[in-house]
Amino acid sequence: MREMKSALLLFIAFTVICGGIYPLAVTGLAALLFPGQASGSLIADRQGRVLGSRLIGQPFSESRYFWPRPSATTDFPYNPLGSGGSNLGPTNPDYLKTVAQRVAELRGSGLTGTLPADLVQASASGLDPHISPQAARVQAPRVARARGLNQAELDRLIARHTEARQLGFLGEPRVNVLELNLALDGAH
Repeated sequence: MREMKSALLLFIAFTVICGGIYPLAVTGLAALLFPGQASGSLIADRQGRVLGSRLIGQPFSESRYFWPRPSATTDFPYNPLGSGGSNLGPTNPDYLKTVAQRVAELRGSGLTGTLPADLVQASASGLDPHISPQAARVQAPRVARARGLNQAELDRLIARHTEARQLGFLGEPRVNVLELNLALDGAH
């Protein structure tokens, strides 16, 4: 009985410490030291309305916008609750059919040249907010036509919104699609 009482007290103590005090302390510290990130890295317009997050892709399909990577979430695009890849391998017939459909849609929208993989393949999470600078440049002629803009103007905008590798060597250069499109609209 004595061991049972000790075990129960330890269970309650660790539950309170690990399940209550520690998460509250970490959440409070994160909110204090990194308020933007702790709040979801939200992007707001000048009136303070939240337009999206820097961390989760947004669906754009109009020709006047840059399009993001395809989403692998099933119920609706870029659903953070449905995060995860399709788990289909590169030789799976369903996967190959999906990629072929995406290529056909992009070609049908007027994209020419080599299509970067990130325009036809979803990321592992299915929520990636970034595309490669090459994927943005391939889309620039379509966006320029739809908006009546100069191609050189768009190239400068893409360059301004290209993020470098983290710490100079991690990852690849990338462009946040939401931020680029907001800059196009002048909303950000």
